[in-house]
Amino acid sequence: MRLALVHDYLSQDGGAERVLKAFHELWPEAPIFVLFHDEEKLQHFKNADIRESFLARLPFGRSQYQWYLSWMPLATESHNLKNFDVVISTSSVFAKGVITGPDTLHISYCHTPPRFLWADNYKYVEDLPHNALIKAFLPRLLHKLRLWDNMSTDRVDHFLANSRTVQNRIAKYYRRESDVVHPPIDTALFSPGTNIANYYVAGGRLVPYKRLDLVVHAFNRLKYPLKIFGTGPELKRLRDMAQSNVEFLGRITDEEKAELLRHARAFIHPQLEDFGITPLESMASGRPVIAYGEGGATETIVPNETGTFFPNQSWESLLDAVLNFNHHAWDSTKIHGHAQKFNLENFKNNIKQYVEHRYEEFKKGARQEPLPYLFINTTTQQPNR
Repeated sequence: MRLALVHDYLSQDGGAERVLKAFHELWPEAPIFVLFHDEEKLQHFKNADIRESFLARLPFGRSQYQWYLSWMPLATESHNLKNFDVVISTSSVFAKGVITGPDTLHISYCHTPPRFLWADNYKYVEDLPHNALIKAFLPRLLHKLRLWDNMSTDRVDHFLANSRTVQNRIAKYYRRESDVVHPPIDTALFSPGTNIANYYVAGGRLVPYKRLDLVVHAFNRLKYPLKIFGTGPELKRLRDMAQSNVEFLGRITDEEKAELLRHARAFIHPQLEDFGITPLESMASGRPVIAYGEGGATETIVPNETGTFFPNQSWESLLDAVLNFNHHAWDSTKIHGHAQKFNLENFKNNIKQYVEHRYEEFKKGARQEPLPYLFINTTTQQPNR
C-alpha cells in the first residue's frame, strides 16, 4: 500500500502537528506534503520526506505566509499525489482539498473546519487592524475561500473528526458524515506527583481565542499564585494586566511541563477548543481541570472525577469555580487512569485499524458508509448545567 500524508503547513508545534507525528511514526516511509515547512520553528520531522508546495519558494513564503492566503487553495491542489493508493490529510484549513485519482482512497482527519471561514468568521474580520482597504477586501476573499472549502469536501472519501464537537461542525458546514478518533497524548511523559504545591497552572499558545485574559482577571482578584506557560502575541497584553501573583514562564519543554502540572492544584482551561490536549496532559499528571463547559473539554473531563466546569466564559464564572474548588478532594490515581484511554498507542491502533478497513473496503468497491462508533476513545460526558 503506497501511502502519502498531507498537512496544511509546518510552522508551529501544536496538537495537529502531534497527530501528524503519530501518523509519521505509523508510516515512516510516507512522504509528507505541506504548503511549507519552517524547520527553525518545528524540528520533529528532520528525517521525514517533506515535499513543499511552490509557496515555499516565494518571497517570505515561510515567515509571512498569511500574505499568500488567496494562493493556498491553488498550492494545495498542486501536490502531485497520482502514485499513491491511500492519501491521509490532516487538516484545519486547506489540506483536505488535495486532488487524488479515481484509484486513490482519501481519508481526511479534520481538526476543525477552518475557524476563520465558518464558526469565527465575523470575529476574525472584526479583530483585523483598522484598515479600510483590508476591511473592504477581506470579506470578498473569505467568501471565495468558503466556496472553495465547501467544494473541496467532495474530494474526501471519508472524514475522521478529532471530537464529537468537530463532528457536529462537519455535519453543519459540509453536510458530511464522519467517524471520531480522538487525538493522542504521550502519557508516558506524565505521571502523578506526591506533593501538591500552592499554585494553579494555565497556558499554551498565547493567542486571543484561548482567553487567558479571563484567567488573569480572575486571579488578579483571587490573589492565588498562578503560573502561565507558553508564548504568543497575547504575552505582552497579559503581562501588562497581570499582578504580582501571576508568573509567566515562557516556552517550556515537555519535561518541564510535566513537572509543573503534576504539582499544581489544578489546570485552568478557559477556552472553547475543538478537542484540547493540555487538559488531558494535566489529567495524565493526576491533576484535575477547571474548564469552560463547552467544546472538546466536555468529551474528556468527567465532572467531579477528573475536573469541574464553569458555565459562562467570563472571569466572574471562573472566579466562582476556583473559589469553590477543593484541591484535596481528588484521586490522582483515578484521574491518571482516565487519561490513559487517550494514549498514543491506542490512537495508533485505532488509526491503523481504520485505514486498513477502509482501504480493503475501497479495493472491493463496496458501498462506503460511516462506521459505528468503534473507534471513539471515550464516552461523551456533558457538564452539569
